[in-house]
Amino acid sequence: MTDLLPVTIDIVSDVVCPWCYVGRARLKKALDTVSEIPVELRWRPFQLDPTLPPAGKDRRAYLIDKFGSEDRISQMHQQISVVGQAVGIAFDFDAIKTSPNTLDAHRIIRWAANAGPGVQDRLVGRLFALYFEEGADLGDRAVLIGAARDAGMDAALAETLLATEADRAEVQEEIATAQRMGVTGVPCFLLEGRYAVMGAQEPATLADAIAKVAEAKANGTLDAPQA
Repeated sequence: MTDLLPVTIDIVSDVVCPWCYVGRARLKKALDTVSEIPVELRWRPFQLDPTLPPAGKDRRAYLIDKFGSEDRISQMHQQISVVGQAVGIAFDFDAIKTSPNTLDAHRIIRWAANAGPGVQDRLVGRLFALYFEEGADLGDRAVLIGAARDAGMDAALAETLLATEADRAEVQEEIATAQRMGVTGVPCFLLEGRYAVMGAQEPATLADAIAKVAEAKANGTLDAPQA
């Protein structure tokens, strides 16, 4: 394929979703496979549990209340850990002490979109690693500000904005929009605002979808009726 136009991929996710972390890693592998295709990544917000209080809840108690037993939780964590190892993620679920409300995390991810090329994706990757590999509390604004600094953002500006209500309503409206579009689980990869790939699909599946959309866009058939 030649003269390919950039493909925009909106990734609807939550930073406390382990499958979203896996999905990001698989997407990176997919992009390596189709490296000739220019891609713009845009991270969009979703909250697995918007009812969590600002201070979060004790992780162990929260999971038992949600899933019913230690055995079931252990089985789930083991399954995800094996999948994570295959894509270079070292999940450490025992290190996680708090289930946080992620609204502030999504606010800072939103601001990162205007902080320079690649900054938003670096921030999302750092937040995933902090939570799932280091057990950091993503409801702690000091943690978020540190992640912003690590990703290349203006940490002082992020700190100032976090202390206000800036973009809180906008993030909540984005989440509501995703739900109206039919997004009930994450990750969801939305290509060119038209074609959705649901779940943490294998790299080959993601690469194939990206290639097909890129070709259709280059040929001017992206909006053609589907047979």
